[in-house]
Amino acid sequence: MSAPTIGYFLSTEEYAPDQLLEQAVLAEEAGFEALWISDHFHPWNDAQGQSAFVWSVIGALSQVCRLPVMTAVTCPTMRISPVVTAQAAATASVMHEGRFRLGVGSGEALNEHIHGDAWPRADVRLDMLREAVDVMRRLWTGEVVDHDGRHYTVDNARIYTLPEQRPEVWVSGFGPAATRLAGEIGDGYVTTSPDTDLLATFRQASGGKPACAGFKAAYAPTEEEGVEHAHRLWGTSGLPGELAQVLPTPRHFEQAAQLVTPEMTRESLVCGPDLDRHIASFRPYLEAGFEEVYVAAIGPHYRDMIESFGKDVLPAVRSEATTSEGTKA
Repeated sequence: MSAPTIGYFLSTEEYAPDQLLEQAVLAEEAGFEALWISDHFHPWNDAQGQSAFVWSVIGALSQVCRLPVMTAVTCPTMRISPVVTAQAAATASVMHEGRFRLGVGSGEALNEHIHGDAWPRADVRLDMLREAVDVMRRLWTGEVVDHDGRHYTVDNARIYTLPEQRPEVWVSGFGPAATRLAGEIGDGYVTTSPDTDLLATFRQASGGKPACAGFKAAYAPTEEEGVEHAHRLWGTSGLPGELAQVLPTPRHFEQAAQLVTPEMTRESLVCGPDLDRHIASFRPYLEAGFEEVYVAAIGPHYRDMIESFGKDVLPAVRSEATTSEGTKA
């Protein structure tokens, strides 16, 4: 268990753009090594209350910090075409001087249904993602691209503003089929679970490429306050199965989240000020072998959380990982 990259996850659904920029600056000062940023058209519920256009925020991030940035994740198949996504990612990489990676996934109806298109089956969405990634990589060559595919048509398209190296594409997967696809087409793997079986599936399909994972923490002065924030804002995270992929509106998520109790939220997330528990929350991901682990704040106490993590949590996690690696050696 070697020391991983520990990053900070910017939640565009919960925080306004100025707060996201503030968090990025604080995270860099605290010793976080990289940033994830979510890409949504809608928040998961109205209580979260935000959903900025991610590419504007990514451009602004390049002016306030120098941490590597990755979308976690963008869907390049329906709401925004792979051609426009490729242009956006190329510009982001130029602005971040190569410190940008494009994380992609097959999307959720919550964000992708907005043009009125039918929501495809899971196997179709994965086929669309495979084709979209191929189109984007061809565009990043700087050549004129014509493409007549199953899902996309590209006519005389050329991207002029390009980074020196094409952006890496990391692919999310929350089930076996998506994870195998991530291994086949991705430069890396993105997930939010320390599932060792899925990670092994990715390693086998990819030939051992790197993987990253992220989770949330509700830091607060008391556990009860942390639970309240987590349940009110992110109770939707407790929904089982494929609900997160098929429900179309925040209102539907709010209805479904009524099945999630505060006690279920308390059990699934670390809430409150106990730094030992926050340190322990990294262990399943480190023990599984993820090369990068990201943590997101829940609620209004993100400044205190970032400061406390920088002072106590990050050093402890890195020390623990390094000690474990030395013991294995």
